[in-house]
Amino acid sequence: MNFKNIIRTTLNFLQLDLTKNLEYDRLTKLIMKRVINSGSNCIDIGCHKGEILDIIIKFSPNGKHYGFEPIPQLFNKLNEKYKNKATIFPYALSNENGYSTFQYVKNAPAYSGIKKRRYDIDKPEIEEIKVEMKKLDDLIPANIKIDLIKIDVEGGEFGVLVGGIQLLKKDKPTIIFECGLGASEYYGTIPANLFNFITNETGLQISLLKSFLYNRKPLELKEFEYYYNTNKEYYFIAYNQDTHSIT
Repeated sequence: MNFKNIIRTTLNFLQLDLTKNLEYDRLTKLIMKRVINSGSNCIDIGCHKGEILDIIIKFSPNGKHYGFEPIPQLFNKLNEKYKNKATIFPYALSNENGYSTFQYVKNAPAYSGIKKRRYDIDKPEIEEIKVEMKKLDDLIPANIKIDLIKIDVEGGEFGVLVGGIQLLKKDKPTIIFECGLGASEYYGTIPANLFNFITNETGLQISLLKSFLYNRKPLELKEFEYYYNTNKEYYFIAYNQDTHSIT
């Protein structure tokens, strides 16, 4: 573990949320600890270096896990690291199959995605690469029930969800996803369309991470639009209200 990861782990343990992303990291871990067990099956979309997949495997050592990372350098490392622990795919997930250009931000890989977006760094070094796009529904075996999905794809989350609609309707997994201005609008995402797709097409409810942990009521459309448009919150959870009791 490098020094940066040691600091992050220490801050999470002490619940010192110096940044919004540190808070989301901490809340994500708490949610995963609550909703998955030793045999849960999980998907990490936008796997990056495997930070979330590490936690998934820790909480669910007996489950079947899948990771998606289209950046070749990161995919190769993940594929070696998780041999016999998870299945890693080199695809960018979307609502259609095919090929696309992909913006690889070399000095900040976490910002990489299919579309160019606003980057919160000085002088992003972008290399345009070619990636294969796949639909989630075409890759996960129908006999595997998925319990949790994490999506962090820098704005392309709506396409990922549409490409996995059959899985979402069948399994109703808990979904932790990033969404908001600065990235999602570059993919043409309209917050009302995303909200209605999740709540109407999959039957899931949407909450803020902290609200879910404190068993508060799910968001209404106007509330979701407010958070999307202001970026006051940009991580959300979609969940099956029949499974997770909310008061």
